[in-house]
Amino acid sequence: MEVFVVLTFILGYVAITMEHTLKIDKLIPALLMMTLCWTAIAFGIQNITTWFDPTKVKLISGSELGDRSHLLEETLLHHFGKTAEILIFLMGAMAIVEMIDHFEGFSVINKLIKTKRKVILLWIISTLAFFLSAIIDNLTATIVLIAILRKIIPESKDRMWFAGFIIIAANAGGAWTPIGDVTTTMLWMANKVSTIKLCVLLGIPSLLNILVPLCIASFLPAFKDAFVTETSNKKNPKYASLILILGLIAIVFVPIFKTFTHLPPYIGMMFSLAIFACIAEFFSHRQIKFTYGGSDNAPISQGPTLKALSKIEIPSILFFLGILMTVAAMESLGLIFKFGENIRAIIPEYTFVTLLGIGSAIIDNVPLVAASIGMFSNPIDAPVWHYIAYCAGTGGSILIIGSAAGVVAMGMEKISFGWYLKNITLLALIGYISGAIFFLLNL
Repeated sequence: MEVFVVLTFILGYVAITMEHTLKIDKLIPALLMMTLCWTAIAFGIQNITTWFDPTKVKLISGSELGDRSHLLEETLLHHFGKTAEILIFLMGAMAIVEMIDHFEGFSVINKLIKTKRKVILLWIISTLAFFLSAIIDNLTATIVLIAILRKIIPESKDRMWFAGFIIIAANAGGAWTPIGDVTTTMLWMANKVSTIKLCVLLGIPSLLNILVPLCIASFLPAFKDAFVTETSNKKNPKYASLILILGLIAIVFVPIFKTFTHLPPYIGMMFSLAIFACIAEFFSHRQIKFTYGGSDNAPISQGPTLKALSKIEIPSILFFLGILMTVAAMESLGLIFKFGENIRAIIPEYTFVTLLGIGSAIIDNVPLVAASIGMFSNPIDAPVWHYIAYCAGTGGSILIIGSAAGVVAMGMEKISFGWYLKNITLLALIGYISGAIFFLLNL
């Protein structure tokens, strides 16, 4: 059974990394390997000798196993509950961002960019990506900034360079806050890192991750010239600035809510979503109607709330569900725990985490972080957890397929794997190593 689960995981990941070659959306193998792994466990549950109990955070065996069918049900429910917390959190954040976009709130950022020099624009866009991703997550920040970039830079070949740095900056910015990247959110929600410690310990390493490549890029020929763009005297849409500010405040409020109430982050996110939805509906000057209707004459809501919810990327949500629950299956069998013990016995844990970060450029960082949570038993805010957050969050920039930000930029700007490898990979690797060295020297 263990061999079948591992092989299913490996084959599933090969299919995910070859998504564009196979022409199969990555959510399909993710969901398939989740169901196959748990089905195999269900059929072989009576033959297991060890089991990783998530409530006791230890391997159990023998008489401790008790009723194995009941144990399977409890474990599956536990992991699904923890996974659902992450997914509901992400859906809330996505909905708030979509409501900001409904009022064209991000157009305010576009109006602030006045320069005509590529090198200055590079620094502006990268700075925006770094700080914006820390607030609204790296995937969303990438989408927003590439959309803005399209209105400024007409040439696709020039935008590819900027998009490459948006990927690095967005991943670096997402690594030092609990809401900036799904991996840091996972560690935060698993009580492995706290908000203040994460920001303090990873702020400078994450900044170096983008600052060093930016300094090198300032001397590259691609950013030497000026650019020409169409000027627009169009005013910002009504309420755009206010909605942008209120939306960002709503998202930033989530970690504050958790600090004071000690409730799970998704509760705070749902509270922020509810309040912000009321504000959005008020500014839209309509009655709040949530009736879909079953006939042609039934009223259908066209307000910002339901529009935002309809735009949430359900394939991404289902992909995360498949990945996290597959890793949970391997964790339940004790495979991750044993693998972690064997690796840590061979190489130092910080060397292992550094390699894990580089590995996230090839394998999605979500399962790597999910696996690392089962490998290490260090207490909350132990340096290794923060180093995992840094390495997994920024290591994906090394290859364009290594992060959600890279994949979305690849699709939006038609960036090839080879072009990114030739022009951006080395810069991203230098930034990754720079931040890692600073972190390790300050342990």
